[in-house]
Amino acid sequence: MLPGQVITLLILGVAAGVLSGMFGIGGGVIIVPALILLFGFTQLEANGTSLAALLMPVSIFAVLQYYRAGKLQIPVAAWIALGLLFGSFAGAQLAISLPAETLKQAYGFFLLYASWRMVEPVKLWATYRGVPAAKPVQDQTTPTLAWYYLILIGIIAGVASGLFGIGGGLVIGPALMTFLRFDQHRAVGTSLAALLLPVAFPSVYIYYRAGQLDIGIAVLVALGLLVGAFAGAKIALGLTPATVKRLYGIFLLIMGLRFIFGA
Repeated sequence: MLPGQVITLLILGVAAGVLSGMFGIGGGVIIVPALILLFGFTQLEANGTSLAALLMPVSIFAVLQYYRAGKLQIPVAAWIALGLLFGSFAGAQLAISLPAETLKQAYGFFLLYASWRMVEPVKLWATYRGVPAAKPVQDQTTPTLAWYYLILIGIIAGVASGLFGIGGGLVIGPALMTFLRFDQHRAVGTSLAALLLPVAFPSVYIYYRAGQLDIGIAVLVALGLLVGAFAGAKIALGLTPATVKRLYGIFLLIMGLRFIFGA
């Protein structure tokens, strides 16, 4: 591997890690498109390599930051992690069985969904029109969902993880804010904690068995993730990242349209 490629992979990991630490998304939505566009990976190879990088406890320092700030619910994270373990296996099995073009377009539509969640155009339009923002909902410190609903959230996130090579945080974060009324910081911290354990191992094994995984590249990306996630958590806890969040959403919109309609 050329030195330039090594540096590019480390930078990729750092960039994905920063967004992971800020938004609790795992980083796969950056890693997968980058591996496809910059390194010529197929969708399956990118999925497997991304999940292998995320399998390592790359967000440990970010999780500690949220824990020290009191923005982490360990019981909630534990139940969701259990669901992730089962869901990722099903998602990877589905991805391996789908035609390459179908998987590519499905991933594009997933990125459009992620873009909508990040940009929040309804709130943006309301702000533009000068409509007063709704009062923020008080954060809760105890879960109001039964454990089996938390496992279900984990299963759904795990299926998305195994299918698209992401961490699952794009499902977990919005679910925690919607159903448990967590503020963004608590949702991000809890999401990262759920993803900290090797919950994607079943899907990584499936991709490895199918020969759709590059371990060397996964290790380099993971090293960058380790640094980036810590930096992202520091940023997120120090400011309101609305502008960065919406810029990231625009990036996902462009990438989603590219995957759906081609270059």
